[in-house]
Amino acid sequence: QVQLVESGGGLVQAGGSLRLSCAASGRIFSISSMGWYRQAPGKQRELVAIITSGGSTNYADSVKGRFTISRDNAKSTVYLQMNSLKPEDTAVYYCNENGRWYDYWGQGTQVTVSS
Repeated sequence: QVQLVESGGGLVQAGGSLRLSCAASGRIFSISSMGWYRQAPGKQRELVAIITSGGSTNYADSVKGRFTISRDNAKSTVYLQMNSLKPEDTAVYYCNENGRWYDYWGQGTQVTVSS
């Protein structure tokens, strides 16, 4: 069973930065697409960024130019560097590991951006 453990969330002022990490167990990390999703109170979960096993990335329009997703296959870890944070970025951020036959989620980490 794969486990995903997120870390790096917290409280930050608008304009600040945070770096989220997601460490994956198991031996499928290098062939998985890894994504970051977020869910704000009263809203549906939405895709923030995704990185494929080949390193291709895709971002939600709302975070383009501010967030960067990256991965370290040797450490089975995916990162989300978040810069120029806005209050509307406040949400629980979830890590996702996805393959053709599987889909795993982390427990989430809270990010709160104060104005």
